[in-house]
Amino acid sequence: MGFAISEMQLFCAAFEDGAAIPLKHTAYADNISPAFSWSNLPEGTQSLALICHDPDAPLVTADGKYGYVRWVLYNIPADIEGLSEGTPNFTAGINNAETEAYYGPRPPEAHGLHRYFFWLLALDKQTRFPSGLSMWELLENIEPNLVGMNRLCGTFRKD
Repeated sequence: MGFAISEMQLFCAAFEDGAAIPLKHTAYADNISPAFSWSNLPEGTQSLALICHDPDAPLVTADGKYGYVRWVLYNIPADIEGLSEGTPNFTAGINNAETEAYYGPRPPEAHGLHRYFFWLLALDKQTRFPSGLSMWELLENIEPNLVGMNRLCGTFRKD
C-alpha cells in the first residue's frame, strides 16, 4: 500500500481534528498523553503504531529530516480499541527529546501556531520491535506491511 491515507479513523477525547490541544497534554504542564480511539481498521490489520510529529518545529537535520518527533509508540495489538490517557502500555520509541515516552507540545514562545500530527498506522502482521526505535527507523521497518493510515491534527501556541 505504501504511505497513503486510508478510511480508518483516529479520534481523541481531548480535542477534535484541527483544534487546540489542552494545556495538560503539553510539556508546559502535565505532559500526559491524550486518550485516543480508532475505528474502521483495514481488513487484515494485526498491529498498530502511533506517531506524533510537529512539522512546524524549526529543526532540520543534516540528512534532510525535519520537524520534531514527540511520540513513537508501537507493538499495539489490533484488538485494542484505543489508548487511555497517559498510557504506559506498549513499546515506546525514541523522540527528539531523546526519551522513550510521550513528550507533548512545547513550541518556543512567540513562535506561532504549531500543528501536531498524530498518525495511526495499521500493519498486516504482529510486530515485536525492540524499544527505542526512532520514527524514521520504525517507518522503514513497517513500510512493507502497512495496510492503512490516517491522522488527527491538534494545534498549540505559546504566546
